[in-house]
Amino acid sequence: MAVSTPILGISVLAYMMVVFYFGWLGYKQTKDTDDYMLAGRKVNPFVLAFSYGAAFISTSAIIGFGGYAAAFGMGILWLVAMNIVVGIFIAFVIFGSRTRRMGFNLKAVTFPELIGRRFQSRFIQGFSGALITIFMPLYAGSVLIGGARFMETVLGIEYNTAVLMLAIIVAAYVITGGLIAVMYTDALQGVLMFIGMAILLVLTYAKLGGVVEAHQALTNMAYLVPDNLAAVGHTGWTSMPAFNSPTWWTLVSTIILGVGIGVLAQPQLAVRFMTVESTRSLKRAVLSGGPFIFMMAGVAYIVGALSNVYFFNTQGMISLDVAGGNIDKIIPEYINSAMPDYFVVFFLLTLLAAAMSTLSSQFHAMGTAFGHDFYREGIMKGKIAKTINVTRAGIATTIMISVILAYILPPGIIARATAIFFGLCAAAFLPMYTGAIFWKRMTRQGATASLLVGTFASLFWLTFVHAKEASALGISQALFGKVTLLTGTWTVVDPILVATPLAIIVAIVVSLMTKPESKEHIELCFKRE
Repeated sequence: MAVSTPILGISVLAYMMVVFYFGWLGYKQTKDTDDYMLAGRKVNPFVLAFSYGAAFISTSAIIGFGGYAAAFGMGILWLVAMNIVVGIFIAFVIFGSRTRRMGFNLKAVTFPELIGRRFQSRFIQGFSGALITIFMPLYAGSVLIGGARFMETVLGIEYNTAVLMLAIIVAAYVITGGLIAVMYTDALQGVLMFIGMAILLVLTYAKLGGVVEAHQALTNMAYLVPDNLAAVGHTGWTSMPAFNSPTWWTLVSTIILGVGIGVLAQPQLAVRFMTVESTRSLKRAVLSGGPFIFMMAGVAYIVGALSNVYFFNTQGMISLDVAGGNIDKIIPEYINSAMPDYFVVFFLLTLLAAAMSTLSSQFHAMGTAFGHDFYREGIMKGKIAKTINVTRAGIATTIMISVILAYILPPGIIARATAIFFGLCAAAFLPMYTGAIFWKRMTRQGATASLLVGTFASLFWLTFVHAKEASALGISQALFGKVTLLTGTWTVVDPILVATPLAIIVAIVVSLMTKPESKEHIELCFKRE
């Protein structure tokens, strides 16, 4: 389908003008570190909800996980339930209120600084900042891939050029405007994403003859599951994979649990809880956040799976075959083939919004982790008064790393790269973060041990046991002469199910064996407003 170049050009130009206007406003309103890092702690509940949702749901969800649904079916809808219950309700109401209050009490401006000050540990803050700086580019790279793949398919732009364009556009307003610019552009982009996904759902069902007809047709296609996928547990696009099969373990442990639980410990999301004026604002944000997540993630997964019906009806092939085996190309191919010309233009803006909102949050989180947490606290031991310029340099550096990863990562990597980062955050940060805001008896030694065990257990499992990553890295093969150290089911069990419980146990045992934090410090941390 040839998209009208004048219409597309005008639409993209208008959209960019609005985005850069918000970036300029952010720059004008950024007076100090609190403004740059936390948007002045005065963010509106609606802006919070849509900024949080837009930062959470990106092209990795729409393109990557939507493509995964096209390949493996609607079992991934369990992730939507996890996203709403864990990622919105538990995150905002239970974690968010305590995070906001403790962040205010300790005058923390980043996620690592919150944890570091809670346990009075520069090591925890610096190590956490380094971990974010090193591994978040993997997630950012996957988001870049998602946006660039759609630009490649729809606009005919060469993939590497599309990656670079996307990165430069986002970098421009994140580096100058800080979190004020990030959150207000995120909210704008979130509204655009919500409208785009709602239209996509309606048009898809209309194209396939109705809700019941579309789902029944997809159910009837179970016999078309390729033999190689059936052999690893694929039973059809409207049913769960065979229990205990490799596909079942990947879906349940890596996708549903890895992302569904890992969201609670995402630094770029947790820091948003510290941007609002009151706990009441967090509770109000739930009313907007829940429907937003359902419309964004739920629609992507449903449409991804139903794309099989459209491609079979029009081309006699399932989606995976149409995309040449690359699941990251399925959603772009479907939109470009099935949707009317005007909607292709609008959906391009929707995907640009999804990519830019998440990338801006990631770039800001990586830059602050490098400049404020790793460099200022970890390396310089707090001797630098202001870190905005170092943070901006950190943003620029991590953007370049993310772009390089987007160039070199293999096809079909978006969903897996996202799940890897979410799972690593769950193992490294979640036990320590949970203990920090809920358990007064947790000690600095317990938090440090939990952070180290969670990090290195997760990385060890990815390198030497989990088959997908271990085989790609080849380290186990080089050192021990075999692809993985363990065999059988263990090779498809995600690190989150091993590393996170280990980190929890270590946090509790070491804390109970060591001296509690001072009573005065604990009272300051947990002081109510």
